[in-house]
Amino acid sequence: MSMIRDLREAVRPSLRKSNAPYSTYDATRDPSASSAVVDCAVYRDGKRLDSGTCQTPHEAMLRVREGGGFAWIGLHEPTEAEFAGIAAEFGLHPLAVEDAVHAHQRPKLERYDDTLFTVFKTIHYVEHAELTATSEVVETGEVMCFTGRNFVITVRHGGKGSLRALRHGLQKDVELLAKGPSAVLHAIADHVVDGYIAVAAAVQDDIDEVEIDVFSAPSKGSPRGGDAGRIYQLKREVLEFKRAVSPLLRPMQLLSERPMRLVDPDIQKYFRDVADHLARVHEEVIGFDELLNSILQANLAQATVAQNEDMRKITSWAAIIAVPTAVCGVYGMNFDHMPELHWRYGYPMVLTGIVGICLAIHRTLKRNGWL
Repeated sequence: MSMIRDLREAVRPSLRKSNAPYSTYDATRDPSASSAVVDCAVYRDGKRLDSGTCQTPHEAMLRVREGGGFAWIGLHEPTEAEFAGIAAEFGLHPLAVEDAVHAHQRPKLERYDDTLFTVFKTIHYVEHAELTATSEVVETGEVMCFTGRNFVITVRHGGKGSLRALRHGLQKDVELLAKGPSAVLHAIADHVVDGYIAVAAAVQDDIDEVEIDVFSAPSKGSPRGGDAGRIYQLKREVLEFKRAVSPLLRPMQLLSERPMRLVDPDIQKYFRDVADHLARVHEEVIGFDELLNSILQANLAQATVAQNEDMRKITSWAAIIAVPTAVCGVYGMNFDHMPELHWRYGYPMVLTGIVGICLAIHRTLKRNGWL
């Protein structure tokens, strides 16, 4: 709450005096520390001004107010102090600023006055030589985007998902970039969803590997059905994937269907394509979850069948051993008038009978599949 109160105090003066010098950002950071601003530029008519130079956000907004266009500021994991000056300069809402600084947010789309605040979950596939019960399959990050009439502020969290290549690629499409900040918002959404598609294809390969392992013949010394821990681990990673995709459906639907002042009508058509791709990925992720449930149930069923087979074998051998135990128990009685006690061929005939009966039982159980 104290941070929100401080941010409100920082925002109010900026609204009264928009041309105040941008001293908050520079004064609150250690000069020896690296800046959270990874790129800052002004775009006018789809072209970047002073390409290759990184100016301060305050300087960028001065140029926008003087000559038009929009500013695109990119940040990576800013601290509260680093972001306070930017929030004051652009009049960002304290609640949105708090979400952008602390991260770990659910994908969403919120509107604060004349600013759209969008949260995207980025997904990166972690390469691994072999899937194990502790393998990390997907790695998540976040991209927050503040979209105003003449500015775009992107805040990235996580080691993956850099927007540098996206920025350079978008700068080549002058006609699209001339549409303004909403073109940048669309490019980020499209970039994130394209990442989902690539990860979905890689996860599908892992699921196929687990499925083949479960339904293939077990090798000597390995448990039937494979390692259930791998299935659980993959299911947890798919759940993390699902948490990134599912909440984003509604924001993409709003951006593609509902008219918004901050979204160019021509750009809105492009959001429909992104929403369609996202819906397809969502269906795939739901299918992954259901398929892993089926594979896990099949694995448990195979383990149960294997246990039943072991019990049948144990029971079969117990039945075979019961025959000599019973016969030897009778002939082991200690009394004189036992029938055939003094018969010369009694002992070998008893042994022969025991072996014959045991072989007959063994053959019957073998034929019935118990052994």
